[in-house]
This record gives sequence, C-alpha cells and structure tokens, in this order.
Amino acid sequence: TVHLTSQQIERILEVQKKIKWLYYIIVPIITLIKTMIISSVIYVGIMLFDSRKMNFNLVWHYVLKAEFIFILVSIFKIVWFCCFQTNYNLKDLQYFYPLSALNITGYKRLEVWFIYPFQVINLFELLYVIYLGFEIGKLTETNTDQGLKILGLSYVPALFLWVATVMFFTLNYS
Repeated sequence: TVHLTSQQIERILEVQKKIKWLYYIIVPIITLIKTMIISSVIYVGIMLFDSRKMNFNLVWHYVLKAEFIFILVSIFKIVWFCCFQTNYNLKDLQYFYPLSALNITGYKRLEVWFIYPFQVINLFELLYVIYLGFEIGKLTETNTDQGLKILGLSYVPALFLWVATVMFFTLNYS
C-alpha cells in the first residue's frame, strides 16, 4: 500500500483543480471516438449481411442512444456506496462494477489481469447488446434476431479483441 503525506495529498488535489477543465474536453472526445469505432464495426457487420445501402449516421445515432445504458452503471454505483456499502476503500470503488461477474467472484482472489474481463461480463453490457440488436433489426427492416446476429458477428468479436488487448497490457505492465 502507498502512504501519502498530507502535503502530497494537497498537491495532488491542487493539480486536479487546475486540470479539471481538461475532463470536460477529454470525456466527450473519448466518447466520440468510442462510439465512432463501435458504429464502424457494426456498420461493417450490417454491410456484410444486408445488401441495401445503409446510413452510417443512423447506426451512430443508435450507438449513442445505447451508451446511455452505461450511465445507469454510475447511478447504481453511487446508490450502492451511499446506501448499502458505506464502509469501503479506494480499491472497492475502483473494482466495483454493478451486476458483473466480478461482484460474484470478488477482485481479491483474481489476478490483476482478470479483473477487467470480469467487469465486462455484466448485465448492462447484455442490455446494451440487446437494445442495439433491437435497433439494428429495425434499421435493417428485419427483426431483433437478425440484429443480434449482426452484433454477434461484428460487435462481440471486436469487444473480445478489446478485452484481450486490455488483458495483454495489464499483464505486461503489472
């Protein structure tokens, strides 16, 4: 464990106050990049299964709408630590991901590089995929099953690749 003096903590807080404005720029940029990559992957998946001309902006629109599902994670986390688990430490906050496989297994018994995959396996991600499957089914004028099939062959492998990449870097840098 790392122990900081009160002066070190004050300096860290001062630096955070000075660069707080960066968060207002970085978060939208990261969200834009994330949603554009996800939309591109899904768009390619749609183009492979549907011969009709598809509008990329519509795919991006649905991905942006689906991202609001992940706001529920933050709300759930705030409620959890305010009402149910009032005695917690920084690692509890960092590794808590509501309704995930990590909450079933706990982070203390896992290798560090397994924590992220266990966080990704959660009900919010499932809800995200189901919602996008529904919207893609409507967009392709088919049904939710076809939308889920498109996501299963485009988004899900890309998500696995992302998780494997994060695991690789976590393993190498921990």
